[in-house]
Amino acid sequence: MPITERLRLGVNIDHVATVRNARGGDTPDPLRAAKLAEEAGADGITAHLREDRRHISDRDIDALVEALTVPLNFEMAATDEMMQIALRHKPHAVCIVPEKREERTTEGGLEVAREEKRLANYIAPLREAGCRVSIFIGADSKQIEAAARIGAEVIELHTGAYCDAHAEGRLVARDTELQALREMSAYAHSLGLEVHAGHGLTYDTVAPVAAFPEVRELNIGHFLIGEAIFRGLKPAIAEMRALMDAARGDALKSTG
Repeated sequence: MPITERLRLGVNIDHVATVRNARGGDTPDPLRAAKLAEEAGADGITAHLREDRRHISDRDIDALVEALTVPLNFEMAATDEMMQIALRHKPHAVCIVPEKREERTTEGGLEVAREEKRLANYIAPLREAGCRVSIFIGADSKQIEAAARIGAEVIELHTGAYCDAHAEGRLVARDTELQALREMSAYAHSLGLEVHAGHGLTYDTVAPVAAFPEVRELNIGHFLIGEAIFRGLKPAIAEMRALMDAARGDALKSTG
């Protein structure tokens, strides 16, 4: 597959809300962060409305839907409450993620193969409402095949294990995880799924994933919000955008 399309960057603003909620009040404002991300070159904004509302709130989603000029990727658990919120707002994309109350952030991918019938029925109204449905899963062929069968248009591959192995200096594990992501990106694409990736990506880990020709979008949040403390959000995003573009360009040269 020739690498001809610009890789999209979705910026996750959840942890702007985490900082706000640590003290209460209205600042820092996730909507302001989203607008700055737009100005810095983000192609979309991701926000996860968790059941316990530990960061993003219903009011944040209302404001984002009203004000954004780039697509909103609404991350949510497969619950009745979230379904009603999604159908009310009809965001551009809905990403179904696993969610445990005790976890700090989303850990691992969704178990699709064991819940295939339930998830197929669950996403049907979202698709009928015009939302692009994405499933957040690990680099596992069985989960990818199940995602295709239930009617998802997009999968987002969980890059956390690869990033964790890199950060911990476990180079063999890092390379093994990266190879699995590479192979499963190609496999998902062969099944007609659009491939996204995200979780834990940093300046040090983004380039190899950005070079996968089948990947169309990366969703990055926590690292960028942390980096923004030291250098500002727009410069932090601009550097990530530049690294992604460079990796894509180098990959294009190598295949040309």
